[in-house]
This record gives sequence, structure tokens and C-alpha cells, in this order.
Amino acid sequence: MKKIAFFISVIFLIIFSIMAINIGVVHIPIDVIIEIIKAKILNYSIPEKWSLYAITIWNLRLPRICMSIVAGSALAISGATFQSIFRNPICDPYILGISSGASLGAAVAFILGLDAYIFGLTGAALFTATLTLLLVMGIAAASRKKSMETILLTGIAINFLVSSMVTLLMVLHQEALDKIIFWTMGSFASSSWQEVGTLFIILIIVSVFLFFYSKSLNIMQLGEDIARTSGIKTQKVRLIVLSLSSLLIAVTVAFCGVVGFVGLIIPHIARLMFGNDNRINFTFSLLFGAIFCVLADTLAKFLAAPAELPVGSITAMIGAPYFIFLLLFSRSRSTF
Repeated sequence: MKKIAFFISVIFLIIFSIMAINIGVVHIPIDVIIEIIKAKILNYSIPEKWSLYAITIWNLRLPRICMSIVAGSALAISGATFQSIFRNPICDPYILGISSGASLGAAVAFILGLDAYIFGLTGAALFTATLTLLLVMGIAAASRKKSMETILLTGIAINFLVSSMVTLLMVLHQEALDKIIFWTMGSFASSSWQEVGTLFIILIIVSVFLFFYSKSLNIMQLGEDIARTSGIKTQKVRLIVLSLSSLLIAVTVAFCGVVGFVGLIIPHIARLMFGNDNRINFTFSLLFGAIFCVLADTLAKFLAAPAELPVGSITAMIGAPYFIFLLLFSRSRSTF
């Protein structure tokens, strides 16, 4: 069953990606797309009349689609990690304010001109994302009710606080307004092959570590006492896993802006379909996250053509009602 679902998901991802190449201001027939891709792979020339199509595909649309695939996978597996660590189906980096924290660092980087440096934007986003995570966990730990609901509510409050700080920075620094707005709304439109390659490498490295710790995370879902009895250093595992997930979120936000709710919806769907085993959940979160972001980005291009909607608005329109549903029914239908 799982192997069939995996195969079908890969087929859907390929089909939706080809459809995404087809849709845009310049309409490119699907048969032409396939021929151009075959020509590039097999290294043979294409007719001169297709040269404009080839430039559009390789320089604009394919980097964008590849970024939506990689970013969607990164956001989804990070969300799956957070849900596993906190044993709560309504936890994700966006809800807990980690994504907003990363966007605050990106905003500061734009204002200070740090985005001109290779790791300036990513480093600033990583720093504020980690700081936000520590702030959420610190406030939740200091409260009298040390529950998952407390962490969730703290994250929502910090999310609002950080978002207001980003808004204030936009008002005070009009020269960086366009860049900050673009990042806070989320988009894959200006992605480059270099950014795709960088995020892909980080995704692979982080995913290898997350899969390595997946068994420990499975046991930790049963409770702290059981995990410690099994010889798992829970604090160490939690620190490593959350740090790696925050790194992944920070780099994704630095390249694509804030694309919310992917880490909430996708892992929850994967868990409903295939259970709580993190090895399986991580695998299908990667796949489903890629498919979801490709579809969301395609809708962003299609719904307001020839203009484009921010992809973050599409994911929010889908994710916000889903989040409300989970808030209403997670107590009685929790998957944990």
C-alpha cells in the first residue's frame, strides 16, 4: 500500500510539474515542453522556433518549479518534526512563530544591506528564527501550565509580536519596503538555480539527520519516561532536531519568504493516511509538501492571470480553515 502510494505520488508530482511549466504568460504546449526537456537531457539541438520557449523553461519556470518542490518538502518535513517533538497535530513552524521570526531577520538584513552578502540574509533569518524558538520555549517553560497548549498559545502570541515588529520596520524604512513585503507574502517567482541547489543540499543533509533520529522520535512520542528508560537522551535529541528544523525553515524563508501552513497541513494528512511512524511520515511529508507547493504556485499564477498572487496567500487560504478544523476536533480526534 505504502509503495503504491509512493509511486502514485511521484507520478502526480511529475504531471503537476509539467502542467506548471505549461501555465504562464507565455503558453508552452506540453508536447513542446517534453521535447525541449528531452533535448536538454539527451544533448541534442532543438528547432530555432522553440528557442524562446527553451529560455523561458530553463531560466524562469523550471527554477521556480524546482524551488516550489524543494521548499515545499523542506516546510513539510520541518512541520512533521515539530508535530512529533511536541506531540501535537496543530504545531508547525509557522504557527509557533518560527517562520515569522526568520522573516524578521530577513527584514533586518534588507535594511542593513546584508542581503548583498552570500550568507547575510540566511544567517540573519537563522539567528532570529532560533531566537524566536528559544523565546517561545522559555516563556512556555516559565508558565505554571507546562502543556502543549501553552506552547501553542505562546507561539501564536510571539507570532503576532514578531509580525508587528516587521510591519514597524516596513513603515520606518520605506527604501526596503518592496523587498520586505515580497518576503512576508512568499513567492517562488524569482528563484535561481543557485538558490535551488543551496536549499536542496541543506534539505538533503537535514533530512538524513531527521531520518536518523526518527526512531528516537517515535519512542519519544510515547512519553519522556519511556524514552529515557529506552536510553534516549531526550534533551539532546530535541535540541538537535529542533535546531536542524529551524535551519531548514530559516534558509527556506530567506529564499522564498513566508509560505505558511504547509508544515501544518501536509504532515497531518500524511499521519492520518499512514500512521505515526516518523520514517513513513517524513517520507510522505516530503512528497506531499512538494506536490502541494507546486499546485499552490500554479494557482497563484492562474487565478489572477496575467498578474500573480503571492503563493503564501494561497497556502493561507487553504491552511487557515484547516487549522480551525484541527482546533475544533484535535482533542477528540488526535492522531497522537
